[in-house]
Amino acid sequence: MLFERGWKHTLHGFFLVCLLSGWRLATAAQLVLHDEEPLNVTPIALDEGERQWIRDNPGVIVASVQYPLYLFQDEHGHWNGLNSDVLKRISAMTGLQFVYHETFSTDQLLDRLESGQADMTTTLAMNDERRSVLDFSHAFGGAGWVFVGHVDQPILQSFQQLEKRILVLPARHALESVIRRDYPSIEILSVKTYAEARALVESGEAYATIENEIGSQLYPSGLLKVGELLEGKWEADHLSLRKGQPELLSILNKALEAFPATELRAIRLKWLGGIVPQQASALQQRWVRLGCWAMFAGCVFLVLSLIWNRRLSAVIRQRSEVQKHLGDQLVFQRALIDAMPDPVFVRDLEGRLILCNKSYEEALSIRFDQVQGRRLIDIEVLPSATASQLHSEFMAQLRSRRTRFSKRCLQFNTGTREIYQWTVPFYSADGELRGLLGGWTDITRRDGVAGSSRG
Repeated sequence: MLFERGWKHTLHGFFLVCLLSGWRLATAAQLVLHDEEPLNVTPIALDEGERQWIRDNPGVIVASVQYPLYLFQDEHGHWNGLNSDVLKRISAMTGLQFVYHETFSTDQLLDRLESGQADMTTTLAMNDERRSVLDFSHAFGGAGWVFVGHVDQPILQSFQQLEKRILVLPARHALESVIRRDYPSIEILSVKTYAEARALVESGEAYATIENEIGSQLYPSGLLKVGELLEGKWEADHLSLRKGQPELLSILNKALEAFPATELRAIRLKWLGGIVPQQASALQQRWVRLGCWAMFAGCVFLVLSLIWNRRLSAVIRQRSEVQKHLGDQLVFQRALIDAMPDPVFVRDLEGRLILCNKSYEEALSIRFDQVQGRRLIDIEVLPSATASQLHSEFMAQLRSRRTRFSKRCLQFNTGTREIYQWTVPFYSADGELRGLLGGWTDITRRDGVAGSSRG
């Protein structure tokens, strides 16, 4: 009975950890809501040509794609992240005003720069092909590239393991041309986004993808496993500009040269300090294995030396402490989920409700104990057409095992609302599909405010 109670707490904790991982982007956005203090920055010296360019170009259009934690939109529609903080300080130093225009893929972002619809961007890696059509500022940081493969496959350490296999990459990826040239036996499959690439690796339609080492740590592992760093491949952080803007390039480079190193380090620590890449060198891994074997041998010797009654007493005491810790953790995690401002829910393989937060109850005017274990089509919390549509989508998503993020209009009992909806399949520790995590953000009011300001 003691073991069963501990296992139930562990299972609930697992559901909550999966939920928190799916909500990572929203929590990152919450970190910046109270960080809008005025900047105390000394303006830099510009020549007359540069000052005249700023007067002639009151707004610099920044083509922006969601790339946590570097650049993303919070639930209020504000752009935040490491790159946003860098641009805020450059704006204070130079007088440049940056206007963000959202794009949804690397391919679309490059098209806007090449066609002149945007002036610059902050999230492009530099390669030979891009240098022919874009200018790049001085570097202000960077990270490595890592392989991301399926959890059931060996850890990827080199391109040789991908020979005659499918590597999926977002279209016009920074490394695509180099891989095609140096490793022609690798079959490259192009998709629009990193999310699509991860989904194809999860489903087994592709063998691996390649991501920034920071970005690879932001998502629940699920069926994916992060491999080794790509040897000799480094993604430096640059500001990328379309050709024909020498004054803007000069202004940005002057600002980056004058950027205090301590301040830049503080910004990177603020956004990336909690993200620890999981890769280790081969030497480190060997030392870890040796250490584990040494600890195992010591534990075996210790266990054989213990008297039975003392061992039994220690086990009982340990179980009691673990059970108390799990109980405290469950209470804390429940309070944390209820504090989330947007509705969040967990459903099983049949679409039955397992868990929800207070915002979900308030949004649908229900109590959890009234709808626990029931499907949307079994209750009258939404119009029947909406409930049937959502239930069918949930079942289809559980069959496909793919994540879904969508901006859509849905009919609620209180009227039509425009929402940003996300749903993510989650798995048990042994890789078995357990159900669906999901939620939504009501963006009706936000879009209304944006529309009135444009008008």
